[in-house]
Amino acid sequence: MSLAERLQSLFVALAAVAGLAAGLILPIGPAAEHVVLPALLVMLTAVFVQMDAAHVGEVRRAGTLVVTSLLLNFVLTPALAWALGAGLLGGAPDLRIGLLLLLVTPCTDWYLVFTATARGHTGIAAALLPVNLVLQLVLLPVYVLLLGGRAAMVDTGTLAGSVLLVLAVPLALALALRWVSARFGGAAWRERHVTGPAGHLVLPLLYAAVFAMFAWQARTVLAHGADLLALLAPLAVFFTALPLVATGLSHLLGLPPEQRVTLTMTTTARNSPIALAVAVAAFPDRPLIAVALVVGPLVELPVLALLAQLVRVRRPAAANTTAPLRGTRGHGSGR
Repeated sequence: MSLAERLQSLFVALAAVAGLAAGLILPIGPAAEHVVLPALLVMLTAVFVQMDAAHVGEVRRAGTLVVTSLLLNFVLTPALAWALGAGLLGGAPDLRIGLLLLLVTPCTDWYLVFTATARGHTGIAAALLPVNLVLQLVLLPVYVLLLGGRAAMVDTGTLAGSVLLVLAVPLALALALRWVSARFGGAAWRERHVTGPAGHLVLPLLYAAVFAMFAWQARTVLAHGADLLALLAPLAVFFTALPLVATGLSHLLGLPPEQRVTLTMTTTARNSPIALAVAVAAFPDRPLIAVALVVGPLVELPVLALLAQLVRVRRPAAANTTAPLRGTRGHGSGR
């Protein structure tokens, strides 16, 4: 893991503080508004272009892990997100939706870095990426509309269109870019000129989006700073409960050490950049939802770094593991 990846949580915080200061001092809010969504869309395209569908075949060798991961990510986690929002954020509908968007979107990139750091099975972890991505695309509107309740206050068409914009469009562009570059330049040329450089774009684009978000909504953050602290309690519960559940289940199911690490990481890491992009697109008139999503990585990144050390396999990585995708975030998002 590079130094930039290790310090990502710090850089996200610095980008937020710098954007907040710039938004309060300079009249850049209206211009910053037009930077957030494009930066996130380009960032997601850069993330997706690094995904290799060839890994998908690995899931057949780890059926128990895959089924358990899907149940934890797409059944238990949404139920827990709803319970935490209703129980701890009942009087703050925007924070409830922000928390829900964050928690129901499992990570589709940066958890690979922490899986590799903890000597987990990165081949299976990479194979789960497209599965998690497709399920997010299908289920995210359902979760928001069913679990968000009155707090959501958004129609189905708007939400579905926003999810398609921030997930389907970057994914389609990334797939097209991968195919064209491999078709006309070859796999090695694609790695050197497309997927490699794309990896170096992800973090700067995330920081740019966070900076622009806080510059755009500086007054909102100033007015609701104390409210944002209310997110710390549900986030603390989530990032404590999920690793414990995943680790306990992996031992109960008798998974190999490398697969135990993979299950813990894929069920703990969240996809804050995708959640942020959906919030900006679907709730443009409710900026506190998007602002709340920036709090998530500030808690998540240190948790993942600590978790990678706690669950680390205490022997050389198994020979059948594969290297993580180049340029994935050291987070989260992000990230």
